[in-house]
Amino acid sequence: MLFRHSTEMATQQNQNMRGGKGTVTVKHVLNPNELFGNGRLFAQLTVPPGASVGLHKHEGEAETYLILQGQGRYHNNDESYDIAAGDMARVDDGDSHGIENTGDTPLVLIGLILFSHSKAN
Repeated sequence: MLFRHSTEMATQQNQNMRGGKGTVTVKHVLNPNELFGNGRLFAQLTVPPGASVGLHKHEGEAETYLILQGQGRYHNNDESYDIAAGDMARVDDGDSHGIENTGDTPLVLIGLILFSHSKAN
């Protein structure tokens, strides 16, 4: 069994994350070694108003965002979507994505990066 209080989760401040704006807080729910070799990230990201995670490419993996709070704009390759609490977006292996907070409150989301089938085997 694994149990961890929120205050015990490793937290980092990422300035201009992936070429984005502002400072994004990343709170690691699970560490990479706790993902059984299937992925590298399971974390809560907090993106302040006006901040963003820059457009970046995933290779050998896919990332899913589950929006918990706030609103923003999600970019996937050449397409963009308005997002809000309850929405989900996934970037597939070989594609690029980014996200920006377009609201007046923090944009809070869960990020889950899993290795693609080809990398896991």
